[in-house]
Parts: sequence; structure tokens; C-alpha cells
Amino acid sequence: MEPLAFLYGWAFFWALDPPSISILALAIVDYIALFVPAVSGIAGKFVAAAIVLVLAAIHYRSVKIGGLFQTIITAAKVLPFILIIGAAFFFMKPGNFTPTATSNISIFGGLIAGISATTWSYTGMTNVCYMSGEYKEPSKTLPKALIGSAIIVTALYVLVSTSVIGLMPFNDLINSSAPLADSLKYIPVFSKFASSFVDIAGILVILGSLSSCIMVQPRLEYAMAKDNLFFKSFAHVNPKYETPDVSIIIQVAYAILLIFLTNLITLLGYLTIVLLLANALVYMSIYFCRKKEDYHPTYKCPAWPVMMIISLVSTLWLAWATFKWAPLAGSIGAVIVVVTGLPAYYMWKRRNPAVNANGT
Repeated sequence: MEPLAFLYGWAFFWALDPPSISILALAIVDYIALFVPAVSGIAGKFVAAAIVLVLAAIHYRSVKIGGLFQTIITAAKVLPFILIIGAAFFFMKPGNFTPTATSNISIFGGLIAGISATTWSYTGMTNVCYMSGEYKEPSKTLPKALIGSAIIVTALYVLVSTSVIGLMPFNDLINSSAPLADSLKYIPVFSKFASSFVDIAGILVILGSLSSCIMVQPRLEYAMAKDNLFFKSFAHVNPKYETPDVSIIIQVAYAILLIFLTNLITLLGYLTIVLLLANALVYMSIYFCRKKEDYHPTYKCPAWPVMMIISLVSTLWLAWATFKWAPLAGSIGAVIVVVTGLPAYYMWKRRNPAVNANGT
């Protein structure tokens, strides 16, 4: 279990957490560039880096202030979706829910490939676990947060997708490169400024996601280091601000480096396959944890054998689908993490005599 735990943290640090910060920052700049065309190219990369630094400073200095900012930005990014859903239900047409048959498109195959391409955007729901050590009553708060966020996010996605499908004729929908913005043109109140509305909403949504990544992701490596499962320096806590300062600084620095060295599409391909494989490790670990006599978590997954099998099968299926749209980047990311992760584990283990002696 210990090598798998280390490999999980290694994968998340090198191929998931900082790259996701880079992806979100670059995505915000893409939206800003629609209003300010000069914010593109190298200038856009500097703007992306500046956004990351500002948010990092907020979460570095205070957990309370960072949490308050996250609450405000989350409310701001949910509001546009509620407005769209409410208005759309008055203008949807039932006939739009009947797809037009096409000879060149596999609906099921396209669905699986599309889901795999957006898998990383769903991982934010698990981020709440990274801060469980800072909750007052984690045994009560954590299950509520996980189940509640899953219900809310699922409801929003389903309702927004239903709104878009109901507003747009099917042929227009499958040929649209910006379906949400295009669908608003079918709502009279939004038709004149649909594109700008969606662009602003996009900035708010991604800014909220970026803020949450910078706030919670460094806590994973911090927690692992605290439990002697990662490099000790990541366990350092700032004596004044009581935040995992080293973990935050290293992740942000790595993310900014990626912003300048690569682009959005390459990072997506690099990120997705590693994310899915890392998730598979988590699902597999449930079996081993349940077999340990000293395993007494505050919350246990119900019907865990069934849940584990379903999660593993769906995750590996999505990993296979990822190779359809990002075979090179996905393969490189997966190989690099595995090839470097195990040697790094044994090097780290040799430098931690206490771990060798106690096995913890």
C-alpha cells in the first residue's frame, strides 16, 4: 500500500495539481482575450501567472479569508446558471429532444470520448477531502460536503444540458462550437448579449475553480508529508498564517512554469489519462483498506464491493477513450509518472529511516 500511496501523491503533484492550476489560468485568459484582444500570446501568459499569484497570496495568508473569498466566488459562479435554467424552461421546444440520425457519428462513442475529455473538471468535488484535517467536526462535515456537492453539481449540469438541448435544434447543437452561448440566442432576453454573458460567466466559473485548486490541492501533499508518505518539506506550516506555505509555493511555482512552457490542449491531454489512472489506484485501495484490522474511518462507503467495481470499470473505460483524442500526450504523461514515481519512492524511503523502521 505504501508504494501506491506515494505513487498517488507523486502523480498528483507532477501531473495533476499544478497542471490543473495552469489549465484554469490559461482558460481564464482565453475568455479575457475576447474582451481585450491584446491579452493573448506571451502577454496572456503573464496575465495568467499574475492571476495565479494573486489567488496564491490570498490562500497563503489566511484560511478564513481564503474560505470567505471562495464562498463569494462560488455563489457568483452559480448565479448565471440559475438564471439560464430559469429562463430556458419558458422557451424550450419538446421537438428538440429528438436527435436526427447521422451516418458518420457514433453517439455512444462520441459520448464516452467527450466525458473522458472533461473528466478533470469533475475532480474538484474530491478536493474537500484534502482539508478534512482542518474541519471542526470532519466525521459530520465531510459526508455532508461530499454528498451535497455531488447532488448540487449533478443537478446543475443536468439542468444546464437539458436547457441547451431544449433550446437548440439538434443539427445546430452538434455543429456548434459554443453551444451554451448559441443556445442563449433562442431566449429573447439574452439574445442581444448572449456571447458576452457567457464569457463573463465563464470567467467567474473558472476563477472559482482556480481559487479552490490553489486553496485545497497543496493540502494533499502536506497531509501525505505529515504522515511520512511524501517529502518532508511539504509538511511545513507557516507559524504566522498557519497554512502549508511550502506546498503552496512549490505548486504555484510549478504551475507558472507550465503556463510559460506549454499550452491548454497539451496540458489537457497530459492531465486526463494520469488523473484516471490515479483515480483507479484510489478505488483499488478500498479493497486493501477494508482488509486491514486497524482501518476505522469516520465514514465508510456503503456497498463498497459494488461501488469499487463500478468505479474501476468506468474509470478504465474512460482511460481507454482518452487515447482516442490524446494518444501521445496521455501516453507520455502516464509513462513519465510511473517510470519516475517508483524510483523516487525508493529514493525517498532510503532517506527516511524512521519510515523504514516503523513502516509508517
